[in-house]
Amino acid sequence: GMKSYLQALLSLYKIFCPELVTITLPGKMKTYFKNSEGPWKAAINAVRQRNQGSSPLSQAVFLGTSQPLSRKRKWNSQLVIPASSTNNLEEYREKKCVDLYSISETFPVEQLRTFSQLLQNIHHLEFPSQMGSVLTNPLLLHYMNCVRDENIYLRLYYWMGQMLQEECTWCVVDNTDEKEFKSFLENVYKAECFLQEGFSACEEFLYKSLPLWDGSCCRSEILRLVSWIPLSSFSEFKSYLYAPLAQLFFTSSIYFKCSVLESLKELLQNWLNCNMIHMDPEFHS
Repeated sequence: GMKSYLQALLSLYKIFCPELVTITLPGKMKTYFKNSEGPWKAAINAVRQRNQGSSPLSQAVFLGTSQPLSRKRKWNSQLVIPASSTNNLEEYREKKCVDLYSISETFPVEQLRTFSQLLQNIHHLEFPSQMGSVLTNPLLLHYMNCVRDENIYLRLYYWMGQMLQEECTWCVVDNTDEKEFKSFLENVYKAECFLQEGFSACEEFLYKSLPLWDGSCCRSEILRLVSWIPLSSFSEFKSYLYAPLAQLFFTSSIYFKCSVLESLKELLQNWLNCNMIHMDPEFHS
């Protein structure tokens, strides 16, 4: 019968092999198959507009999307812990004097200076509104390691995903500051090394952006992030990571080939270390 999904399949055949489909199909129908050439067309348009120079670059293109992205806030302005809107020093002292028995008392995170302070107030910390400040603060990274608060990770991953999308120099048309993007990726990588685990936001970013990557822009930083991709199924790893890297690998210099192999070797080491940490004690031998 003329089911909607069968019509969609027949319409796809009619585009590429019209001689195979002799029946008349409706003009309007639900879209079941996305255009696989979208990301490539977006990347080509981005390079074309960037090279024109004089033309106004009004539309940001990221991974095939046509929605403009707001770049009003810069990521590096969020790496300094701001004073809490509700917990400045005076308010904190007043609250401590007035409400001595409050169990919900919080410690202003901007006053956190030493590891001993972290231990004494670990259950009373309120994370800053700007999650980017966590990346460059070892004490807050220690806190993330000790207190597995899902809300903190969700906030950090959401912020990081947005920043990676807006600052990617080869996916966003009007962003050409490679040095600034490199600095951001370096901070993300250092935080992953500190926590000894990869960020899911980075994994998603790499899987989406590597098919558009030229292998040159931010090469060392990108390959470092590759080494911290969380352990996943081999089918996902092969299709999302190996395939785009292989296309660059076979057409690049010997230096790039060695860099990719080094990154994959570090990825394997990180997977093995992670597996040893979470191994069942009964099977330790």
